[in-house]
Amino acid sequence: MHVRIMAQTAPVIDIARLRRLLDGVNAFGINAVTGGYNRVGYSAADTAVREWFAQQMSSDGLAVSRDAVNNLFGRYGSADGPCIMTGSHLDTVPEGGAFDGSLGACIALECIRAMKEAGFAPKTAIVAVATAEEEGRFGGMLGSQTIAGTVNREWIEQASDADGIRLVDAMRAQGLDAHGALDAAWPAGSIKAFLELHIEQGPVLERAEIPIGVANAISGVCFLQVRYDGIANHSGTTPMDMRADAFAGLAAFANTIPATIDGFGTEQSRITIGKVELQPNFAHTIPGAAEFSIILRDTSEAVMRQLREAVIANVETTAKAYGLRCGIEEKSWLAPVTLDAELHGLLLEESGKLGIEALDMPSGAGHDTQTMQSLCPAGLVFIPSRNGISHAPEEWSDWADIEKGAQLMLNALVRLSGG
Repeated sequence: MHVRIMAQTAPVIDIARLRRLLDGVNAFGINAVTGGYNRVGYSAADTAVREWFAQQMSSDGLAVSRDAVNNLFGRYGSADGPCIMTGSHLDTVPEGGAFDGSLGACIALECIRAMKEAGFAPKTAIVAVATAEEEGRFGGMLGSQTIAGTVNREWIEQASDADGIRLVDAMRAQGLDAHGALDAAWPAGSIKAFLELHIEQGPVLERAEIPIGVANAISGVCFLQVRYDGIANHSGTTPMDMRADAFAGLAAFANTIPATIDGFGTEQSRITIGKVELQPNFAHTIPGAAEFSIILRDTSEAVMRQLREAVIANVETTAKAYGLRCGIEEKSWLAPVTLDAELHGLLLEESGKLGIEALDMPSGAGHDTQTMQSLCPAGLVFIPSRNGISHAPEEWSDWADIEKGAQLMLNALVRLSGG
């Protein structure tokens, strides 16, 4: 006869233990001068933090495994049957903050630690995950796309970062074969639900003075790479009306963005020029080339496609007006998703049971949750970001809010796993 050990007390988050875990993660890749964190996908620091996190999971008695893209899994409970998966990513943007992604991965492990401490044995196994390459160095969310089985060979072979480094080469340098992603998907039905906690990365919760957000949808992301080629020439001898100035073209295109959103967008629309490189980039020389990224976001795929068409038309029209040649490459397209309604309702209900006010809201940023929704029911919890700042050393979330979000995640996992 199988006997299940029953919990003597309800599992409770140990916030001091969680903080130590996050501090341990953030010992990797820190820039002591700027205070920023540099664990970009498939860098040495990214690989090192995963080794350390795997050791933490092992020391907690979890069954630890990895896949071809270096997703890291720690399983608590039965080795067989479906699981509840929870977690987030450990990689960062260059000079990123201390909480983005890493907090969610740490909370996943802390939830399991709290369950073990309380003697709670789940009926459905719980898997803490630290996903790989979520920040889109190569244009996608390779870790969760691999789990969900949405990555393809063509994308793997053409993917490169903003400096031209190919995904296959970056992974090979860390002892990984990128093509292994094609055989690493989890089977349908193997994950009953996916939960992720993340900092909001925006100002909505803080301004509303509400400690929890529960996402109902996640914006899609379209990544366009544009290059304008003009003529580099002397800035003193070339008349203004005889120039083919690549930067002037870029500036003129940038000025079309507000009208594009007014004409084709919604309140959830975002268009951002995020990375710009000029050549030759010298004070006394007219820029002969400008290469820049354009990121489009909205919670409606139809709106995203309208924005994309309008942006491309404006890029081309501006190039013609300034005597420039232009090239446009779509680096990636992540469709917006509506998150599972039942799981969304459960999270709101559990927040209410804790007496914590929660805001029903969309997510303007992309997260692993949107990819996982294609494989299983997925839910996303937000906690406030101070001044709405993220992807910067100043990124901060208050620990009182973190504790509320972590306890909500723990209670939801207990309920979902059969507690």
